[in-house]
Amino acid sequence: MEPISLRTPLALFLISLGTIAAVWWWLATPINLARAPIDPNAKLQCVSYAPFRGAQTPLVEGTQISPEQIAEDLAQLAKVTDCVRTYSIESGLDQVPALAAKLGLKVIQGIWLGSNRFKNLAQISTAVQLAKSYPGTITSLVVGNEVLLRGEMTTADLVANIRSVKSQVQVPVTYADVWEFWLKNREIYEAVDFVTIHILPYWEDYPIKAKFAASHVDSIRRRMAVAFPGKEILIGETGWPSQGRMREGALPSRTSQARVVSEILDLAKRDGFRVNLIEAYDQPWKRQLEGTVGGYWGLFDAFRRGVKYPPGTAVSNFPLWKLQMVSGMVLSALTFLAAILTLRRRPWTPRLISWIAVAISATVAGSLLGIAADKMFYESYGWGGWLKWGALLAAATASPILCANALMAGRPLPTLLELLGPRDYRTDSALTILLGLALGITAVIAAETALGFAFDPRYRDFPYASLTMAVVPFMGLMVLNRPQAGVRPIAESVYAGLLAMAAIYIGINEGRDNWQSMWTCAMYLLFALTLWRARAGQSPK
Repeated sequence: MEPISLRTPLALFLISLGTIAAVWWWLATPINLARAPIDPNAKLQCVSYAPFRGAQTPLVEGTQISPEQIAEDLAQLAKVTDCVRTYSIESGLDQVPALAAKLGLKVIQGIWLGSNRFKNLAQISTAVQLAKSYPGTITSLVVGNEVLLRGEMTTADLVANIRSVKSQVQVPVTYADVWEFWLKNREIYEAVDFVTIHILPYWEDYPIKAKFAASHVDSIRRRMAVAFPGKEILIGETGWPSQGRMREGALPSRTSQARVVSEILDLAKRDGFRVNLIEAYDQPWKRQLEGTVGGYWGLFDAFRRGVKYPPGTAVSNFPLWKLQMVSGMVLSALTFLAAILTLRRRPWTPRLISWIAVAISATVAGSLLGIAADKMFYESYGWGGWLKWGALLAAATASPILCANALMAGRPLPTLLELLGPRDYRTDSALTILLGLALGITAVIAAETALGFAFDPRYRDFPYASLTMAVVPFMGLMVLNRPQAGVRPIAESVYAGLLAMAAIYIGINEGRDNWQSMWTCAMYLLFALTLWRARAGQSPK
């Protein structure tokens, strides 16, 4: 055999590295805002405050936050805002007014109402006492937060509770809910001193893109002022998430959050209306209720307690992009190295198309590795989440390397029969078993996520990055090294049919504006085709 020239793989490797570098340079392009969300020269009017850190959660009965922890948070917030809004008096939140008074912070005190009348009375009693004890700190009481939205109380009962509280305190009293529910329950308007509305463009029934979010908030505010004349309209919640799944064209991201908050604050300053941002700190526990997106509405990081967007610093969606770029380049190098080492053990001249397939796999995986790792870090919740997304990322990272080896060795894409089937179909090759495991893990997680999007999609994340890293090498190996004969495995056919049907439904249900959905559906279809064309041959005796 003629010696194998390294010029072709070397040229393709250099192209791969250049492409990865270009992709990350583009992804990390920062934005510069006219006004930073946290401006040292202009304090925020008010921010929602919940004191929970790390694994702390109000969903666990008996959770109690220490006064030292709350005092530390409030001392930090006093540097950037004049006011905090709370939602309850439980879990230690009844300590907020006393601690805020020492710092000169004002408090919009929340009273959490639900379906339990005894808890409601306890909340009201404590909040009323706090309002009397700290009249210079508590500026108003919010009797109930979205209790009508949750369907836990009738309008008549809510009005009765509001009037009861008003009769006992001297501070203004209001109720807070999504703006549509004020229009549906106008009788509440007569009972409150001012109207508190929540405008969350991301969560609208028809989600608003980030670039239109501020104008949407202003439009709704003006509409509500016309609907409820004579009383102040407080925007009690507004903001944007920095992580999570897309809803139609609404994309959570760091740059989107910074831009939306900045533009809303500019509007409030220009037009002179009050606005409370949700929220001060990211709250990981909310992911249990609202998925990934629920945990990332804060202006401060949940764990380090650092501001996300320091003044004077350009905002990027990938602040660690250099590390992510280098990691992708290393993965590309390992993929090419696996191909070259395979040829050294089995010298022959591969087709140019095989090297191109290796290069495509290496470049795609190298470009997306940083995104996939970033998504795994932010989207994994609980040991089950870490296990699922960690397994998918591991399979996605191994796929281009193992497929490069199989391409150069002339081996086809393995089937599940070679791992779990009858003895006549099983393989003894360790590399084939590893590739089969990567294929099986990807298939199982792809099917699980596809079914989730089909039946319960609202809070689920799209695994487009890891899925692409795994599927593209599988597809290339299936096309180039597909066996001419063999049986069609039943398991692969079932997975293929499930993924294809789910992809069509998900694409229609999520809408064409959701590029995360469209990308994921494209990978489901590509994977379905790969599995459908898989063939299993009997192992030689």
